[in-house]
Amino acid sequence: MANVKWTLDPTHSEVQFKVKHLMITTVTGYFQTFNAEVETEEDDFSKASSIVFTADVNSINTNNEQRDTHLKSADFFDAENNAEVRFVGKNYEKVDEDTAKLHGDLTIKGITKPVTVNVDFGGIVVDPYGQTKAGFTVAGKISRKEFGLTWDAVTEAGNVVVSDDIRLNAEIQLVKQA
Repeated sequence: MANVKWTLDPTHSEVQFKVKHLMITTVTGYFQTFNAEVETEEDDFSKASSIVFTADVNSINTNNEQRDTHLKSADFFDAENNAEVRFVGKNYEKVDEDTAKLHGDLTIKGITKPVTVNVDFGGIVVDPYGQTKAGFTVAGKISRKEFGLTWDAVTEAGNVVVSDDIRLNAEIQLVKQA
């Protein structure tokens, strides 16, 4: 059995996060620069020997420059000292043919914690250019405070400004390397 390397197709992938603001609306942000590399045994992702995802903190975009600058500051991601968010997958656990749980270690702001995300496997196809591609929808939730993103504020009425729960959503398309 040969090991197969898969790399990110950035034009067909996106990574976003969602957080409640004032507990009444949800703000969506994106990492515009990110990468994923996976090594599998043949085309079986449950036999992945390596799963590595990285995102450039300086590429955060929430469609608000002031907020983006605040997120990159020491109050949140501290991009000057921690320029990368990193996830290293440890176990791709198939639930059924199309779904899995991906267990791994997430590092944000120099703090590494185990996390599990849900994965919907879209399948493997050959595109019109002869490239073999695999598609995944990834969803999960983390506590930002567990990763040192502890900035907090409370309104005069006592409402929390930023929720602790961060929802993660990604559409990932990988390209099989020859």
